[in-house]
Amino acid sequence: MSYHTDITPKRAILNLHAKYGSCRVFVTELFSDSIRKYRYYVLMGNRVEAGFDNSPDPRAIRLRYGKIGEEHAGEHIPHLHREDKTEMTLTKEMTFEDFVRWLENNQ
Repeated sequence: MSYHTDITPKRAILNLHAKYGSCRVFVTELFSDSIRKYRYYVLMGNRVEAGFDNSPDPRAIRLRYGKIGEEHAGEHIPHLHREDKTEMTLTKEMTFEDFVRWLENNQ
């Protein structure tokens, strides 16, 4: 396992790389006054088994609103990538604890 933190007065970043069974786990969290961004990914080899994040992904915006429009550009929407990122579903906001529980129950 390896981890790295990068902290300034305006933001904090955590990067964690670990093995869990036969999977590789990658965690990135960014905290700032304005937003919390996260990426929790599980890989089997080089293939994404599951990837939770809240990035402003155009596909997630389309899933939530039925279209991609200026009014939602850059909006952070929680979602899950599956099948090596070819499948996507919307999720609720996730914490690291939620991710660990998911990992314990699904791997």
